Amino acid sequence: MKTQSPAKQLDRFLARYTPEIAAEARAALAKMRERLPGGVEMVYDNYNALVIGFGPTERPSEAIFSVVVYPRWVTLCFLQGAKVPDPQKRLQGNGKQVRHIRLESADDLDSPGVRDLITRALECATRPMDGTGDGQLIIKSISPNQRPRRPV
Repeated sequence: MKTQSPAKQLDRFLARYTPEIAAEARAALAKMRERLPGGVEMVYDNYNALVIGFGPTERPSEAIFSVVVYPRWVTLCFLQGAKVPDPQKRLQGNGKQVRHIRLESADDLDSPGVRDLITRALECATRPMDGTGDGQLIIKSISPNQRPRRPV
């Protein structure tokens, strides 16, 4: 059996969600790809959610953002978000490292406040994105056991 390309595998993962959530996730991914040219995308089809991380290299510890797809919503995670200045208090979470924004729509990524947070996160990143190259899509892991991808 021929192995599917990473893009086909990601499409297959997204197809398990409702059409509305899959469309929002695809739109959010397109906007992040446009914003982060040359970025490396790391895909984790985990137990709870589908996670697509964006970073300058294949090293997960250097990832800056991730788009997380849940059965009922899509979230943008700032993986180094605890050190990102957030004067408007848009970022949620209180862990030692990660912060997030639940997206009502992929268009939220175009709002001035979210664009500003993305810029700030890029400026604070441990390793900066260089914006060159063609980018990469890598399937990092697929969990054998997963929760349903559609609301029950």
